[in-house]
Amino acid sequence: MPSVVLLFPGQGSQVPGMGKDLAERFPAARETFRAADAVIGAPLSQLCFEGPADELTKTLNAQPARPTHGATVWAVVRDALAPMVVAAAGHSLGEFTAYHAADALALPEAVQLVRTRGELMFESGTRRPGAMAALLGDLTTPVEEICEEASAEGVVSPANFNSPGQTVISGEPAGVDRAMALAKAAGAKRTIRLNVSGAFHSPLMTDAAAGLESAIAMAHLADPRFPVYSNVNGQPITDAALARRLLVQQLTSPVQWVREVESLAAAHSDALFVEMGPGAVLKGLVKKIAPALNVVTCGTAAEVDALLTLVTS
Repeated sequence: MPSVVLLFPGQGSQVPGMGKDLAERFPAARETFRAADAVIGAPLSQLCFEGPADELTKTLNAQPARPTHGATVWAVVRDALAPMVVAAAGHSLGEFTAYHAADALALPEAVQLVRTRGELMFESGTRRPGAMAALLGDLTTPVEEICEEASAEGVVSPANFNSPGQTVISGEPAGVDRAMALAKAAGAKRTIRLNVSGAFHSPLMTDAAAGLESAIAMAHLADPRFPVYSNVNGQPITDAALARRLLVQQLTSPVQWVREVESLAAAHSDALFVEMGPGAVLKGLVKKIAPALNVVTCGTAAEVDALLTLVTS
């Protein structure tokens, strides 16, 4: 029986049509979407299945939609995979889905938490407008130093350490613009402003973090059944109290995805890593960080079939 590590993508991987084939074929998928619709009080499933893309991409919608799809895929494969799972991780928003898969968060509470998180982040971005940008390519100057220098124009800091050669920065628009220019001078191949509604994973999210702390304090968050690796420090978390603190801290801290994958690779080098979501964003990042890892995707009915064949053959 192979060991399995679950990976859950975050905001940005959503796409119209996600989950539709799963719901058409699997009763567990239909039930998961129905449960999420009931929590939201709106047809979230219809938005996932049909779009439009501009509505699905909005933070207020993408935040509950992405974990719902991840939870749907997990519901479909859970019976077969659960005995094999040794760890899980999620990128940013995806960390909540990882805790759901680890039986630490029931689906209704997970969906409500990420919906609240999205509302708080959107409101924070409205009160204190921010920007984010991706820096692609190897830099001759550390990104931390670039952000420190650029902060003379406006607060900016690293937001996502996604892979070697791909870092996202976040902060006040003037600071982000200055950091993009400095990154170009330091050898960045491309700098890309991201279409987001705020400066996520930066100090500009402090107000949102306070609101999220209150929401998480009221949620029933149990110790995870298997370790969930944290975006904040890249380490395995097995304690609910620590999980609560880190999920709040995540909003204002950079996503240490490189460190997280390196920790997972060190602990589970022979495991099958399964990205539970639409597309293959995390698979691509993982292969850049730890090329020897075996990574597959599972977000469609066809990929469910392929995964189940792989783990049972």
